[in-house]
Amino acid sequence: MAGSGKRRRVRGSRVVAVVAAVGAVGALTVTFVSGGGRGSASAEANLNDFVPIERVAANVPTPRPGPDASKGVFTVDCGTNRNGKFSPDNPVAQPGIRNGAEHLHDFVGNLAIDANTPDAVLAASGTTCRNGDRSSYFWPVVRIDKAVRADLDPQALGAVQPTVSCPRVADRLPAVPASARDSVRRDLAALDRQLASANGRMAASRGRIDQRLNQSVLGALRAERAETIKRISRTMSGAGSRPRGLVSLVDCEVSYDGLHATHSAAPATASGASPGVRCPSVRDKLPGVPASALDEVNRNLDLLDQQIAEANERLVTTKGQGGPNFALNAIVGPLQSKRVATLDRIAIAIGRTAPRPQGLEALAACTLDERPVGGQPGGNGDGNGNNGGNGNNDGGDKPLPEPQGPNLELPNNTGRIVQPSKVLIEYRGNPGAKVTPMPRFLRALTGDAKPTSRGPANARATWTCSGFADRLSDRYPICPDGSQVMRVQDFPGCWDGRNTDSENHRAHLAFADPATGACPQGFVAIPQLRISIAYDIPRAVQLRGQYALDSFPEENHNPFSDHNDFVNVNSDKQMRRIAACLNEGRRCS
Repeated sequence: MAGSGKRRRVRGSRVVAVVAAVGAVGALTVTFVSGGGRGSASAEANLNDFVPIERVAANVPTPRPGPDASKGVFTVDCGTNRNGKFSPDNPVAQPGIRNGAEHLHDFVGNLAIDANTPDAVLAASGTTCRNGDRSSYFWPVVRIDKAVRADLDPQALGAVQPTVSCPRVADRLPAVPASARDSVRRDLAALDRQLASANGRMAASRGRIDQRLNQSVLGALRAERAETIKRISRTMSGAGSRPRGLVSLVDCEVSYDGLHATHSAAPATASGASPGVRCPSVRDKLPGVPASALDEVNRNLDLLDQQIAEANERLVTTKGQGGPNFALNAIVGPLQSKRVATLDRIAIAIGRTAPRPQGLEALAACTLDERPVGGQPGGNGDGNGNNGGNGNNDGGDKPLPEPQGPNLELPNNTGRIVQPSKVLIEYRGNPGAKVTPMPRFLRALTGDAKPTSRGPANARATWTCSGFADRLSDRYPICPDGSQVMRVQDFPGCWDGRNTDSENHRAHLAFADPATGACPQGFVAIPQLRISIAYDIPRAVQLRGQYALDSFPEENHNPFSDHNDFVNVNSDKQMRRIAACLNEGRRCS
Protein backbone atom coordinates (compact mmCIF):
# COMPACT_ATOMS: atom_id res chain seq x y z
CA MET A 1 0.00 0.00 0.00
CA ALA A 2 2.97 2.25 -0.51
CA GLY A 3 2.36 5.56 -2.20
CA SER A 4 2.40 9.27 -1.68
CA GLY A 5 -0.27 11.78 -0.86
CA LYS A 6 -0.58 15.52 -0.70
CA ARG A 7 -0.30 16.71 2.85
CA ARG A 8 -3.28 18.65 4.11
CA ARG A 9 -3.75 19.92 7.64
CA VAL A 10 -7.31 19.63 8.86
CA ARG A 11 -8.58 20.29 12.36
CA GLY A 12 -11.26 18.24 14.09
CA SER A 13 -13.91 20.80 13.21
CA ARG A 14 -13.54 19.76 9.58
CA VAL A 15 -14.17 16.06 10.08
CA VAL A 16 -17.53 16.27 8.29
CA ALA A 17 -15.96 17.75 5.17
CA VAL A 18 -13.18 15.19 5.20
CA VAL A 19 -15.49 12.21 5.46
CA ALA A 20 -17.87 13.46 2.81
CA ALA A 21 -15.18 12.89 0.18
CA VAL A 22 -14.74 9.18 0.92
CA GLY A 23 -16.43 6.78 -1.51
CA ALA A 24 -19.69 5.30 -0.23
CA VAL A 25 -19.69 1.69 -1.28
CA GLY A 26 -17.63 -1.39 -1.85
CA ALA A 27 -14.90 -3.39 -0.19
CA LEU A 28 -11.31 -2.35 -0.70
CA THR A 29 -8.54 -4.50 -2.04
CA VAL A 30 -5.90 -4.30 0.68
CA THR A 31 -2.67 -5.89 1.65
CA PHE A 32 -3.29 -8.01 4.74
CA VAL A 33 -0.81 -6.75 7.30
CA SER A 34 -1.63 -8.73 10.42
CA GLY A 35 -0.48 -7.83 13.88
CA GLY A 36 -2.02 -11.06 15.11
CA GLY A 37 -1.08 -14.67 14.71
CA ARG A 38 2.48 -14.34 15.98
CA GLY A 39 1.97 -17.28 18.31
CA SER A 40 1.71 -15.01 21.33
CA ALA A 41 -0.48 -12.46 23.04
CA SER A 42 0.88 -9.15 24.20
CA ALA A 43 -0.35 -5.80 25.46
CA GLU A 44 1.73 -4.05 22.81
CA ALA A 45 1.02 -3.56 19.13
CA ASN A 46 3.75 -4.18 16.55
CA LEU A 47 5.58 -1.17 15.15
CA ASN A 48 5.18 -2.75 11.71
CA ASP A 49 1.45 -2.13 12.13
CA PHE A 50 1.96 1.64 11.89
CA VAL A 51 2.40 3.60 8.65
CA PRO A 52 2.72 7.32 7.78
CA ILE A 53 -0.50 8.14 5.97
CA GLU A 54 1.47 9.88 3.19
CA ARG A 55 2.85 6.45 2.20
CA VAL A 56 -0.63 5.01 1.61
CA ALA A 57 -1.73 5.30 -2.00
CA ALA A 58 -5.11 6.74 -2.91
CA ASN A 59 -7.43 3.74 -2.99
CA VAL A 60 -11.02 4.86 -2.31
CA PRO A 61 -13.31 4.48 -5.35
CA THR A 62 -15.90 7.16 -6.09
CA PRO A 63 -18.64 5.76 -8.35
CA ARG A 64 -20.23 8.21 -10.76
CA PRO A 65 -23.92 8.75 -9.93
CA GLY A 66 -26.34 7.33 -12.46
CA PRO A 67 -29.73 8.72 -13.50
CA ASP A 68 -31.52 6.82 -10.71
CA ALA A 69 -28.99 7.66 -8.00
CA SER A 70 -30.05 8.44 -4.46
CA LYS A 71 -27.66 11.27 -3.68
CA GLY A 72 -28.83 12.42 -0.26
CA VAL A 73 -27.20 12.09 3.16
CA PHE A 74 -29.01 11.79 6.50
CA THR A 75 -26.89 12.58 9.58
CA VAL A 76 -27.56 11.44 13.14
CA ASP A 77 -25.88 12.93 16.22
CA CYS A 78 -25.62 10.31 18.98
CA GLY A 79 -22.66 11.84 20.81
CA THR A 80 -19.25 10.38 21.59
CA ASN A 81 -20.13 8.11 24.54
CA ARG A 82 -19.66 10.77 27.19
CA ASN A 83 -22.15 8.87 29.34
CA GLY A 84 -19.57 6.04 29.52
CA LYS A 85 -21.55 3.07 28.23
CA PHE A 86 -18.68 0.61 27.80
CA SER A 87 -19.15 -3.14 27.55
CA PRO A 88 -17.31 -6.30 26.46
CA ASP A 89 -20.62 -7.65 25.10
CA ASN A 90 -21.33 -7.94 21.38
CA PRO A 91 -25.12 -8.13 20.92
CA VAL A 92 -24.87 -8.62 17.11
CA ALA A 93 -22.11 -11.18 16.56
CA GLN A 94 -22.41 -12.92 19.96
CA PRO A 95 -25.96 -12.46 21.24
CA GLY A 96 -26.62 -13.92 24.66
CA ILE A 97 -22.92 -14.24 25.54
CA ARG A 98 -21.79 -12.00 28.39
CA ASN A 99 -18.29 -10.58 27.92
CA GLY A 100 -18.11 -12.43 24.61
CA ALA A 101 -15.95 -9.82 22.88
CA GLU A 102 -13.10 -10.07 25.43
CA HIS A 103 -12.45 -6.42 24.58
CA LEU A 104 -14.30 -3.21 25.32
CA HIS A 105 -16.77 -1.41 23.03
CA ASP A 106 -17.93 2.20 22.95
CA PHE A 107 -21.75 2.28 22.72
CA VAL A 108 -23.81 5.22 21.49
CA GLY A 109 -27.52 5.39 20.85
CA ASN A 110 -29.60 2.79 22.65
CA LEU A 111 -29.13 2.94 26.42
CA ALA A 112 -30.60 -0.46 27.31
CA ILE A 113 -28.74 -2.78 24.96
CA ASP A 114 -26.55 -5.58 26.23
CA ALA A 115 -25.92 -9.16 25.11
CA ASN A 116 -29.46 -10.26 25.99
CA THR A 117 -31.79 -7.36 25.22
CA PRO A 118 -34.93 -8.36 23.25
CA ASP A 119 -36.17 -6.24 20.36
CA ALA A 120 -39.26 -5.03 22.22
CA VAL A 121 -37.04 -3.73 25.02
CA LEU A 122 -34.74 -1.95 22.56
CA ALA A 123 -37.76 -0.21 21.09
CA ALA A 124 -38.80 1.14 24.50
CA SER A 125 -35.39 2.30 25.73
CA GLY A 126 -33.81 5.70 25.99
CA THR A 127 -31.12 6.91 23.62
CA THR A 128 -28.19 9.30 23.35
CA CYS A 129 -29.25 10.30 19.81
CA ARG A 130 -30.63 13.82 19.56
CA ASN A 131 -33.35 12.90 17.07
CA GLY A 132 -34.70 10.06 19.21
CA ASP A 133 -33.11 7.27 17.15
CA ARG A 134 -33.00 4.22 19.45
CA SER A 135 -30.57 2.31 17.24
CA SER A 136 -27.38 0.94 18.76
CA TYR A 137 -23.99 1.76 17.27
CA PHE A 138 -20.86 0.25 18.85
CA TRP A 139 -17.17 -0.30 18.07
CA PRO A 140 -13.97 -1.36 19.91
CA VAL A 141 -12.28 1.35 21.93
CA VAL A 142 -8.86 2.81 21.19
CA ARG A 143 -6.36 3.08 24.05
CA ILE A 144 -3.06 4.83 24.70
CA ASP A 145 -0.59 2.83 26.77
CA LYS A 146 2.79 4.51 27.08
CA ALA A 147 4.30 1.41 28.67
CA VAL A 148 3.84 -0.87 25.67
CA ARG A 149 7.25 -0.20 24.15
CA ALA A 150 8.93 -1.58 27.27
CA ASP A 151 10.58 -5.02 27.14
CA LEU A 152 7.48 -7.03 27.88
CA ASP A 153 7.55 -10.79 27.49
CA PRO A 154 4.66 -11.89 25.28
CA GLN A 155 2.70 -14.90 26.45
CA ALA A 156 3.20 -17.76 23.99
CA LEU A 157 0.31 -19.87 22.82
CA GLY A 158 2.13 -22.88 24.24
CA ALA A 159 -0.43 -25.45 25.34
CA VAL A 160 -3.43 -23.13 24.93
CA GLN A 161 -6.44 -25.12 23.81
CA PRO A 162 -8.87 -23.11 21.63
CA THR A 163 -12.51 -23.77 22.46
CA VAL A 164 -15.83 -23.13 20.80
CA SER A 165 -18.39 -20.87 22.48
CA CYS A 166 -22.03 -20.70 21.39
CA PRO A 167 -25.05 -18.61 22.39
CA ARG A 168 -27.39 -20.36 24.82
CA VAL A 169 -30.71 -21.30 23.30
CA ALA A 170 -32.82 -22.17 26.35
CA ASP A 171 -32.56 -18.63 27.73
CA ARG A 172 -33.96 -17.12 24.52
CA LEU A 173 -37.01 -19.33 24.11
CA PRO A 174 -40.55 -18.26 24.99
CA ALA A 175 -42.52 -20.47 27.36
CA VAL A 176 -42.21 -24.08 26.19
CA PRO A 177 -45.65 -25.72 25.80
CA ALA A 178 -46.12 -28.85 27.88
CA SER A 179 -46.89 -30.84 24.74
CA ALA A 180 -43.53 -29.84 23.19
CA ARG A 181 -41.35 -30.03 26.31
CA ASP A 182 -39.84 -33.49 25.76
CA SER A 183 -39.04 -32.82 22.10
CA VAL A 184 -37.46 -29.45 22.87
CA ARG A 185 -35.35 -30.97 25.65
CA ARG A 186 -34.05 -33.62 23.25
CA ASP A 187 -33.03 -30.97 20.76
CA LEU A 188 -31.38 -28.84 23.44
CA ALA A 189 -29.39 -31.90 24.47
CA ALA A 190 -28.45 -32.43 20.81
CA LEU A 191 -27.01 -28.89 20.75
CA ASP A 192 -24.85 -29.82 23.74
CA ARG A 193 -23.55 -32.91 21.95
CA GLN A 194 -22.79 -30.93 18.81
CA LEU A 195 -20.79 -28.41 20.83
CA ALA A 196 -18.87 -31.16 22.64
CA SER A 197 -18.01 -32.79 19.33
CA ALA A 198 -16.78 -29.48 17.89
CA ASN A 199 -14.55 -28.93 20.91
CA GLY A 200 -13.16 -32.42 20.45
CA ARG A 201 -12.10 -31.49 16.93
CA MET A 202 -10.46 -28.30 18.19
CA ALA A 203 -7.93 -30.36 20.15
CA ALA A 204 -5.98 -30.75 16.90
CA SER A 205 -4.91 -27.09 17.04
CA ARG A 206 -3.56 -26.93 20.59
CA GLY A 207 -0.81 -24.34 20.78
CA ARG A 208 -1.43 -22.83 17.34
CA ILE A 209 -3.93 -20.84 15.31
CA ASP A 210 -5.31 -22.86 12.41
CA GLN A 211 -7.68 -20.85 10.18
CA ARG A 212 -8.69 -23.84 8.05
CA LEU A 213 -9.55 -26.00 11.02
CA ASN A 214 -11.47 -23.16 12.66
CA GLN A 215 -13.51 -22.56 9.51
CA SER A 216 -14.16 -26.27 9.07
CA VAL A 217 -15.29 -26.79 12.66
CA LEU A 218 -17.45 -23.69 12.79
CA GLY A 219 -19.00 -24.36 9.37
CA ALA A 220 -20.01 -27.91 10.27
CA LEU A 221 -21.30 -26.84 13.68
CA ARG A 222 -23.29 -23.98 12.14
CA ALA A 223 -25.06 -26.38 9.78
CA GLU A 224 -25.92 -28.78 12.60
CA ARG A 225 -27.12 -26.05 14.93
CA ALA A 226 -29.20 -24.41 12.19
CA GLU A 227 -31.15 -27.60 11.56
CA THR A 228 -31.64 -28.33 15.25
CA ILE A 229 -32.73 -24.78 16.07
CA LYS A 230 -35.15 -24.77 13.15
CA ARG A 231 -36.64 -27.99 14.48
CA ILE A 232 -37.09 -26.42 17.92
CA SER A 233 -38.83 -23.46 16.29
CA ARG A 234 -41.16 -25.69 14.27
CA THR A 235 -42.02 -27.82 17.29
CA MET A 236 -42.83 -24.86 19.51
CA SER A 237 -44.73 -22.97 16.81
CA GLY A 238 -46.88 -26.03 16.18
CA ALA A 239 -47.69 -26.15 19.89
CA GLY A 240 -48.71 -22.49 20.04
CA SER A 241 -45.59 -20.66 21.31
CA ARG A 242 -43.61 -19.31 18.36
CA PRO A 243 -39.97 -18.32 19.02
CA ARG A 244 -38.53 -15.29 17.27
CA GLY A 245 -34.98 -14.38 16.34
CA LEU A 246 -33.48 -17.83 16.87
CA VAL A 247 -31.41 -17.50 13.69
CA SER A 248 -29.20 -15.10 15.68
CA LEU A 249 -28.19 -17.99 17.96
CA VAL A 250 -26.86 -20.31 15.26
CA ASP A 251 -23.30 -19.07 14.81
CA CYS A 252 -20.47 -19.89 17.23
CA GLU A 253 -16.95 -18.60 17.81
CA VAL A 254 -13.49 -20.04 18.41
CA SER A 255 -11.98 -18.54 21.56
CA TYR A 256 -8.40 -18.52 22.80
CA ASP A 257 -9.35 -17.80 26.37
CA GLY A 258 -6.29 -19.61 27.72
CA LEU A 259 -4.21 -16.62 26.67
CA HIS A 260 -5.79 -14.76 29.58
CA ALA A 261 -4.47 -17.22 32.15
CA THR A 262 -1.33 -15.46 33.36
CA HIS A 263 -2.14 -11.87 32.52
CA SER A 264 -3.17 -9.47 35.26
CA ALA A 265 -4.61 -6.33 33.73
CA ALA A 266 -4.98 -4.28 36.89
CA PRO A 267 -5.71 -4.65 40.58
CA ALA A 268 -8.98 -6.49 41.07
CA THR A 269 -11.26 -3.53 41.66
CA ALA A 270 -14.92 -3.10 40.87
CA SER A 271 -15.81 -2.91 37.21
CA GLY A 272 -17.18 0.35 35.88
CA ALA A 273 -18.00 -1.04 32.45
CA SER A 274 -21.63 -1.23 31.45
CA PRO A 275 -22.98 -1.09 35.00
CA GLY A 276 -25.83 -3.54 35.26
CA VAL A 277 -28.03 -5.74 37.37
CA ARG A 278 -27.51 -9.48 37.22
CA CYS A 279 -30.66 -11.53 37.69
CA PRO A 280 -31.25 -15.28 37.54
CA SER A 281 -32.69 -16.51 34.25
CA VAL A 282 -36.27 -17.70 34.40
CA ARG A 283 -37.15 -19.06 30.96
CA ASP A 284 -35.04 -22.19 31.33
CA LYS A 285 -36.37 -22.90 34.85
CA LEU A 286 -40.03 -23.26 33.96
CA PRO A 287 -41.83 -26.58 33.52
CA GLY A 288 -43.86 -27.30 30.41
CA VAL A 289 -46.57 -24.62 30.28
CA PRO A 290 -50.23 -25.55 29.66
CA ALA A 291 -51.62 -24.20 26.41
CA SER A 292 -54.18 -22.11 28.28
CA ALA A 293 -51.41 -20.26 30.14
CA LEU A 294 -48.93 -19.65 27.30
CA ASP A 295 -49.96 -16.10 26.42
CA GLU A 296 -50.01 -14.92 30.03
CA VAL A 297 -46.69 -16.57 30.89
CA ASN A 298 -45.01 -15.12 27.80
CA ARG A 299 -46.31 -11.62 28.61
CA ASN A 300 -44.77 -11.88 32.06
CA LEU A 301 -41.48 -13.29 30.76
CA ASP A 302 -41.26 -10.29 28.44
CA LEU A 303 -42.06 -8.04 31.39
CA LEU A 304 -39.12 -9.50 33.33
CA ASP A 305 -36.85 -8.58 30.41
CA GLN A 306 -38.29 -5.07 30.35
CA GLN A 307 -37.76 -4.61 34.10
CA ILE A 308 -34.09 -5.57 33.86
CA ALA A 309 -33.53 -3.25 30.89
CA GLU A 310 -35.18 -0.33 32.66
CA ALA A 311 -32.97 -0.90 35.71
CA ASN A 312 -29.84 -1.09 33.56
CA GLU A 313 -30.76 2.08 31.73
CA ARG A 314 -31.22 3.91 35.04
CA LEU A 315 -27.76 2.72 36.12
CA VAL A 316 -26.29 4.37 33.02
CA THR A 317 -28.22 7.62 33.29
CA THR A 318 -27.74 8.04 37.06
CA LYS A 319 -24.10 6.94 37.25
CA GLY A 320 -22.33 8.76 40.08
CA GLN A 321 -25.51 10.06 41.70
CA GLY A 322 -26.81 9.55 45.22
CA GLY A 323 -23.82 8.02 47.00
CA PRO A 324 -22.56 4.43 47.27
CA ASN A 325 -25.91 2.83 48.16
CA PHE A 326 -28.07 4.72 45.67
CA ALA A 327 -28.13 1.97 43.04
CA LEU A 328 -28.94 -0.75 45.56
CA ASN A 329 -31.70 1.19 47.29
CA ALA A 330 -33.22 3.06 44.36
CA ILE A 331 -32.77 0.56 41.52
CA VAL A 332 -31.96 -2.99 42.61
CA GLY A 333 -34.41 -3.09 45.53
CA PRO A 334 -37.44 -1.93 43.53
CA LEU A 335 -36.46 -4.28 40.71
CA GLN A 336 -36.56 -7.25 43.08
CA SER A 337 -40.03 -6.25 44.29
CA LYS A 338 -41.29 -6.08 40.70
CA ARG A 339 -39.79 -9.49 39.94
CA VAL A 340 -41.46 -11.07 42.98
CA ALA A 341 -44.86 -9.95 41.73
CA THR A 342 -44.19 -10.99 38.12
CA LEU A 343 -42.88 -14.44 39.08
CA ASP A 344 -45.94 -14.93 41.27
CA ARG A 345 -48.21 -14.16 38.31
CA ILE A 346 -46.35 -16.75 36.23
CA ALA A 347 -46.78 -19.38 38.94
CA ILE A 348 -50.49 -18.58 39.30
CA ALA A 349 -51.06 -18.80 35.52
CA ILE A 350 -49.45 -22.23 35.30
CA GLY A 351 -51.11 -23.43 38.50
CA ARG A 352 -54.64 -22.88 37.20
CA THR A 353 -54.50 -26.02 35.03
CA ALA A 354 -51.29 -27.79 36.08
CA PRO A 355 -49.15 -28.24 39.19
CA ARG A 356 -47.97 -24.84 40.38
CA PRO A 357 -44.19 -24.51 39.97
CA GLN A 358 -42.36 -24.24 43.28
CA GLY A 359 -39.37 -22.07 44.12
CA LEU A 360 -39.76 -19.38 41.44
CA GLU A 361 -39.55 -16.71 44.14
CA ALA A 362 -35.89 -17.66 44.61
CA LEU A 363 -35.24 -16.22 41.13
CA ALA A 364 -36.35 -12.72 42.15
CA ALA A 365 -33.12 -11.55 43.80
CA CYS A 366 -30.67 -9.58 41.65
CA THR A 367 -27.17 -8.30 42.30
CA LEU A 368 -25.28 -5.24 41.14
CA ASP A 369 -22.17 -5.74 38.98
CA GLU A 370 -21.45 -9.12 40.53
CA ARG A 371 -22.11 -11.39 37.56
CA PRO A 372 -20.12 -14.63 37.57
CA VAL A 373 -17.79 -14.03 34.66
CA GLY A 374 -18.08 -17.00 32.37
CA GLY A 375 -21.55 -17.58 33.79
CA GLN A 376 -24.68 -17.91 31.74
CA PRO A 377 -26.67 -14.97 30.48
CA GLY A 378 -29.05 -13.65 33.08
CA GLY A 379 -26.50 -14.22 35.81
CA ASN A 380 -27.47 -17.52 37.43
CA GLY A 381 -24.40 -19.34 36.18
CA ASP A 382 -25.54 -22.87 37.00
CA GLY A 383 -26.00 -25.95 34.88
CA ASN A 384 -23.73 -27.79 32.52
CA GLY A 385 -24.53 -27.28 28.88
CA ASN A 386 -25.31 -25.06 25.93
CA ASN A 387 -28.96 -25.02 26.86
CA GLY A 388 -29.22 -25.55 30.59
CA GLY A 389 -25.65 -24.66 31.15
CA ASN A 390 -22.60 -22.54 30.98
CA GLY A 391 -23.56 -20.15 28.23
CA ASN A 392 -20.93 -17.45 28.04
CA ASN A 393 -17.95 -19.74 28.07
CA ASP A 394 -19.40 -22.94 26.57
CA GLY A 395 -16.62 -25.41 26.00
CA GLY A 396 -14.19 -23.69 28.35
CA ASP A 397 -14.03 -23.86 32.12
CA LYS A 398 -11.88 -20.81 32.92
CA PRO A 399 -13.84 -17.62 33.64
CA LEU A 400 -13.10 -14.56 31.57
CA PRO A 401 -11.96 -11.51 33.51
CA GLU A 402 -14.09 -8.42 34.01
CA PRO A 403 -12.89 -4.95 32.99
CA GLN A 404 -10.86 -3.73 35.95
CA GLY A 405 -9.60 -0.53 37.48
CA PRO A 406 -10.20 3.10 36.50
CA ASN A 407 -9.23 2.39 32.87
CA LEU A 408 -11.53 -0.66 32.56
CA GLU A 409 -8.59 -2.79 31.50
CA LEU A 410 -8.81 -6.35 30.21
CA PRO A 411 -6.05 -8.88 29.56
CA ASN A 412 -3.78 -7.48 26.82
CA ASN A 413 -6.12 -4.50 26.43
CA THR A 414 -4.50 -1.97 28.70
CA GLY A 415 -4.07 1.79 28.98
CA ARG A 416 -6.25 4.87 28.94
CA ILE A 417 -9.32 4.79 26.72
CA VAL A 418 -9.28 7.62 24.18
CA GLN A 419 -12.67 9.27 23.88
CA PRO A 420 -13.49 10.16 20.28
CA SER A 421 -13.37 13.88 19.57
CA LYS A 422 -16.18 13.41 17.05
CA VAL A 423 -18.44 10.60 15.86
CA LEU A 424 -20.23 11.17 12.56
CA ILE A 425 -23.10 8.77 11.78
CA GLU A 426 -24.44 9.01 8.25
CA TYR A 427 -27.03 7.17 6.19
CA ARG A 428 -26.01 7.52 2.56
CA GLY A 429 -27.64 6.87 -0.79
CA ASN A 430 -26.66 4.55 -3.63
CA PRO A 431 -24.99 5.89 -6.81
CA GLY A 432 -27.07 3.65 -9.08
CA ALA A 433 -30.50 3.23 -7.50
CA LYS A 434 -33.14 4.54 -5.15
CA VAL A 435 -32.98 3.03 -1.66
CA THR A 436 -35.55 0.92 0.17
CA PRO A 437 -36.04 1.62 3.90
CA MET A 438 -34.17 -0.74 6.24
CA PRO A 439 -36.41 -3.09 8.24
CA ARG A 440 -36.66 -2.39 11.95
CA PHE A 441 -34.30 -4.51 14.12
CA LEU A 442 -31.96 -5.20 11.21
CA ARG A 443 -28.60 -6.44 12.54
CA ALA A 444 -25.48 -5.43 10.63
CA LEU A 445 -21.74 -5.60 11.08
CA THR A 446 -18.75 -4.50 9.09
CA GLY A 447 -15.16 -5.72 9.27
CA ASP A 448 -14.04 -8.79 11.18
CA ALA A 449 -12.79 -8.91 14.76
CA LYS A 450 -10.87 -12.15 14.08
CA PRO A 451 -9.00 -12.02 10.74
CA THR A 452 -6.12 -14.00 12.25
CA SER A 453 -8.14 -16.95 13.51
CA ARG A 454 -10.89 -16.87 10.85
CA GLY A 455 -9.12 -15.41 7.83
CA PRO A 456 -9.23 -11.89 6.36
CA ALA A 457 -12.09 -12.34 3.84
CA ASN A 458 -14.48 -10.06 5.74
CA ALA A 459 -11.89 -7.65 7.17
CA ARG A 460 -11.80 -4.10 5.85
CA ALA A 461 -9.31 -1.25 5.85
CA THR A 462 -10.73 1.58 7.99
CA TRP A 463 -7.82 3.76 9.16
CA THR A 464 -6.93 7.19 7.82
CA CYS A 465 -6.17 10.76 8.89
CA SER A 466 -8.28 13.86 8.52
CA GLY A 467 -7.30 15.51 5.26
CA PHE A 468 -6.58 12.17 3.55
CA ALA A 469 -10.10 11.06 2.64
CA ASP A 470 -8.95 9.41 -0.59
CA ARG A 471 -7.14 6.58 1.21
CA LEU A 472 -7.83 3.95 3.85
CA SER A 473 -5.21 1.73 5.43
CA ASP A 474 -5.21 -1.66 7.13
CA ARG A 475 -2.49 -0.28 9.44
CA TYR A 476 -2.58 2.35 12.16
CA PRO A 477 -1.89 5.73 10.57
CA ILE A 478 0.79 8.15 11.65
CA CYS A 479 -0.74 11.52 10.82
CA PRO A 480 0.98 14.83 10.06
CA ASP A 481 0.79 17.66 12.56
CA GLY A 482 -2.71 19.08 12.77
CA SER A 483 -4.37 15.97 11.42
CA GLN A 484 -6.52 13.59 13.46
CA VAL A 485 -6.42 9.80 13.52
CA MET A 486 -9.66 8.51 11.99
CA ARG A 487 -11.63 5.31 11.44
CA VAL A 488 -14.11 5.31 8.56
CA GLN A 489 -16.37 2.25 8.67
CA ASP A 490 -18.82 1.53 5.87
CA PHE A 491 -21.59 -1.01 6.38
CA PRO A 492 -23.15 -3.14 3.63
CA GLY A 493 -25.67 -1.17 1.56
CA CYS A 494 -27.67 -4.06 0.05
CA TRP A 495 -30.35 -6.20 1.71
CA ASP A 496 -31.94 -9.53 0.75
CA GLY A 497 -35.40 -8.01 1.23
CA ARG A 498 -36.52 -10.59 3.81
CA ASN A 499 -34.31 -11.16 6.84
CA THR A 500 -33.13 -8.97 9.71
CA ASP A 501 -30.33 -11.41 10.61
CA SER A 502 -28.79 -14.59 9.25
CA GLU A 503 -26.99 -17.68 10.51
CA ASN A 504 -23.55 -16.08 10.12
CA HIS A 505 -24.83 -12.50 10.76
CA ARG A 506 -23.69 -11.52 7.24
CA ALA A 507 -25.60 -13.38 4.50
CA HIS A 508 -28.73 -11.18 4.71
CA LEU A 509 -26.64 -8.15 3.66
CA ALA A 510 -24.07 -7.47 0.96
CA PHE A 511 -21.74 -4.71 -0.19
CA ALA A 512 -22.57 -2.98 -3.45
CA ASP A 513 -20.23 -3.07 -6.43
CA PRO A 514 -17.52 -0.50 -5.63
CA ALA A 515 -17.40 0.78 -9.20
CA THR A 516 -21.12 1.12 -9.95
CA GLY A 517 -23.03 0.81 -6.68
CA ALA A 518 -25.02 -2.10 -8.10
CA CYS A 519 -26.33 -4.62 -5.56
CA PRO A 520 -25.88 -8.37 -6.14
CA GLN A 521 -28.77 -10.21 -7.76
CA GLY A 522 -31.59 -10.75 -5.27
CA PHE A 523 -30.58 -7.76 -3.12
CA VAL A 524 -32.00 -4.24 -2.98
CA ALA A 525 -30.24 -0.99 -2.08
CA ILE A 526 -30.90 0.34 1.43
CA PRO A 527 -29.54 3.41 3.24
CA GLN A 528 -25.84 2.65 3.56
CA LEU A 529 -24.54 3.38 7.03
CA ARG A 530 -21.15 5.00 7.54
CA ILE A 531 -19.63 5.73 10.96
CA SER A 532 -16.58 8.01 11.06
CA ILE A 533 -14.67 8.37 14.32
CA ALA A 534 -11.97 10.98 14.93
CA TYR A 535 -9.38 11.00 17.74
CA ASP A 536 -6.95 13.56 19.10
CA ILE A 537 -3.86 11.39 19.62
CA PRO A 538 -0.48 13.12 20.20
CA ARG A 539 1.87 12.60 17.28
CA ALA A 540 4.63 11.38 19.62
CA VAL A 541 2.29 8.58 20.73
CA GLN A 542 1.64 7.70 17.09
CA LEU A 543 5.35 7.60 16.23
CA ARG A 544 6.10 5.32 19.19
CA GLY A 545 3.26 2.94 18.38
CA GLN A 546 1.57 3.56 21.71
CA TYR A 547 -2.06 3.67 20.61
CA ALA A 548 -3.98 0.60 19.58
CA LEU A 549 -7.37 -0.98 19.15
CA ASP A 550 -8.86 -3.30 21.77
CA SER A 551 -8.90 -6.82 20.33
CA PHE A 552 -9.28 -10.51 20.97
CA PRO A 553 -6.11 -11.95 22.52
CA GLU A 554 -4.93 -13.81 19.41
CA GLU A 555 -5.15 -10.63 17.31
CA ASN A 556 -2.48 -8.70 19.26
CA HIS A 557 -4.24 -5.40 18.45
CA ASN A 558 -4.19 -6.15 14.74
CA PRO A 559 -5.45 -2.92 13.09
CA PHE A 560 -7.12 -5.04 10.40
CA SER A 561 -9.40 -6.47 13.11
CA ASP A 562 -11.28 -3.16 13.29
CA HIS A 563 -15.06 -3.62 13.14
CA ASN A 564 -18.34 -1.92 13.90
CA ASP A 565 -21.84 -3.18 14.73
CA PHE A 566 -25.35 -1.78 14.37
CA VAL A 567 -28.92 -2.64 15.33
CA ASN A 568 -31.55 -0.54 13.55
CA VAL A 569 -34.14 0.63 16.07
CA ASN A 570 -35.36 3.59 14.02
CA SER A 571 -39.14 3.61 13.84
CA ASP A 572 -40.62 2.60 10.49
CA LYS A 573 -41.78 6.19 10.03
CA GLN A 574 -38.29 7.58 10.69
CA MET A 575 -36.65 5.07 8.35
CA ARG A 576 -39.10 6.03 5.57
CA ARG A 577 -38.10 9.65 6.19
CA ILE A 578 -34.42 8.72 5.90
CA ALA A 579 -35.01 6.86 2.62
CA ALA A 580 -37.01 9.77 1.20
CA CYS A 581 -34.24 12.21 2.09
CA LEU A 582 -31.67 10.08 0.28
CA ASN A 583 -33.85 9.43 -2.75
CA GLU A 584 -34.63 13.13 -3.12
CA GLY A 585 -30.95 14.07 -2.97
CA ARG A 586 -31.22 16.21 0.15
CA ARG A 587 -28.94 16.63 3.19
CA CYS A 588 -30.99 16.01 6.33
CA SER A 589 -30.67 15.39 10.05
